[in-house]
Amino acid sequence: MKRLLLLLALAVLLIGGYLYYREVTTGPKFALGQAVKALHDHDVSSFEKYVDVESVTGSLVDQVADQGKALGFVLPGGGMVAKGVLGLAKPQLAKAARKEMQRFVETGSLEAAVASQPQRLVKVSMAGLASKVISPESSFKGVKYVNEQGEQALVGLEFTQPKFDTTMVLEVKMRDRGDYWQVTEITNLGQTLGHVARLEKQKLMGGKK
Repeated sequence: MKRLLLLLALAVLLIGGYLYYREVTTGPKFALGQAVKALHDHDVSSFEKYVDVESVTGSLVDQVADQGKALGFVLPGGGMVAKGVLGLAKPQLAKAARKEMQRFVETGSLEAAVASQPQRLVKVSMAGLASKVISPESSFKGVKYVNEQGEQALVGLEFTQPKFDTTMVLEVKMRDRGDYWQVTEITNLGQTLGHVARLEKQKLMGGKK
């Protein structure tokens, strides 16, 4: 009887150890860590394994276009945005955003990424907009939450925003690809940019005598 209990306890430990190993080596947090490592190593192929660049950039362009008027304060060419031109330029913007993200991974330079964009009527830098949320002075506070639901997960990443003396949470949607997880969307960038635009406006109005 004691031997049976010992074997059962050993089995529980082995199964628990395997599940823990699987979580820390294939879970959402691990995938995000691998994406950060690929970014640090300028490894585009590894980055694109853990980040669906086409899906992420396409979603970002949709969010920015949907909130174009609200974001006019932080977007270049605000007049063009107000006229709804941004929505018409979504296919070109999505293509440019993919190239911009790949260039940023290759070089680690925001300036090089922005410079990679072709000349066109509406020139909006997705990396430049993201820097409004995560500025050079920002620091990563940690993972605020991980909500797994079957093959999908929502992960909240919290960053400081010293310019406004606050923190902001970017939510990334991830999908289980079998032996690894992949980022497919930043769900709230447009909403967060709208919040930044309001803070920018309040700061500017507050600074006026």
